[in-house]
Amino acid sequence: MTVERMETCAQGCGPAAPPVLVLNPRNKYTYKRLSSCSSNLAVESTRDLWDRIFTQSYSADVMVQTNDGTIPAHGAILGMASPVIEGMLRSSKRRQHHRKIISIRGVPHDAVRVFLRFLYSSCYEQEEMDHYILHLLVLSHVFMVPSLKKLCVQALEKGLLNVDNAVDVLQLSRLCDASRLSVLCQRMILNDFGLVSATEGWKVMRQSNPLMERELVDLVERKEERQKKQEEQKIYLQLNQAMEALVHICRDGCRTIGPHDKVPRISTDPCNYPVCKGLEALVRHFADCKRRVAGGCPHCKRMWQLLELHSRICVETEIKNCRVPLCWIFKEKLKKGNKKDDPKFKLLVSRVLEAKSRSRPSSLLAMTSAST
Repeated sequence: MTVERMETCAQGCGPAAPPVLVLNPRNKYTYKRLSSCSSNLAVESTRDLWDRIFTQSYSADVMVQTNDGTIPAHGAILGMASPVIEGMLRSSKRRQHHRKIISIRGVPHDAVRVFLRFLYSSCYEQEEMDHYILHLLVLSHVFMVPSLKKLCVQALEKGLLNVDNAVDVLQLSRLCDASRLSVLCQRMILNDFGLVSATEGWKVMRQSNPLMERELVDLVERKEERQKKQEEQKIYLQLNQAMEALVHICRDGCRTIGPHDKVPRISTDPCNYPVCKGLEALVRHFADCKRRVAGGCPHCKRMWQLLELHSRICVETEIKNCRVPLCWIFKEKLKKGNKKDDPKFKLLVSRVLEAKSRSRPSSLLAMTSAST
């Protein structure tokens, strides 16, 4: 057969070639989605495979001894998942039916089983994870499994940490180098110390770790001291605001009250002095009360104390420059020695002056706003 005849047969007798497949650009997303679904299915099937290898103990070559039994496993898988177990397998000389033997004791048998299952497939039952969370945290730290350790810490931070286990978790978090979890435990103990100190974990910790107990008690005492100082500073600041509002009422007038020789400015705008409204009511009561002379009215007694406190912090040296009633009289009595200087009242004056120095910028702002 000649070459020309061969070409003719090829052209006339043979089947036509299939058309070239051209991908439609619009279908790219569909291909990607199918690829993603296939990838997810592959991951799930792989995890299921590893999970079945563990549960069925297929060709297991290692026996893990626990407090209450043994668990068959595979040395290659355990060694790849944990460098600590890898070292244990290399140094192990004990064998049973051609299987190496390693021991994981000190935690419940089921906790070890959940731990080993995680090494195979990263799978776990949520109920088992919640129940053995503290044991799994210890195992993940001891055998250097950071993925499980991170999972345990996150689970505790997001809800498993409570008043009953806060002390235990604090001790474990320090041993396991979980600094963030340690801070959260410490914060919970400080905020709910009364409840935490009544738990069984606290009682056990007092016997086993008295240094930690002393540390936590000191933290609680320092917190209470800070809160006490903050409350005192708040009271001194309120007294300083009362002094400023008293000068404001007696000098400028506010709403419907003010000096006798000046018409108060009636305005619907709120006053720039936060305690002015309450002090205004106290001044009105003081002016009309019939029991204030005999000292039988607690409201009037409070007003007398405010007037005397003002006289102690007032810096005016001439009587005409201060419009607050009785200011000059209190100053004269103290100067002549007719009134004994109470140490407690003297300390109160110094604290109010300190609060005044700290709040000076806001006071200047309020005075500027009131004058405009």
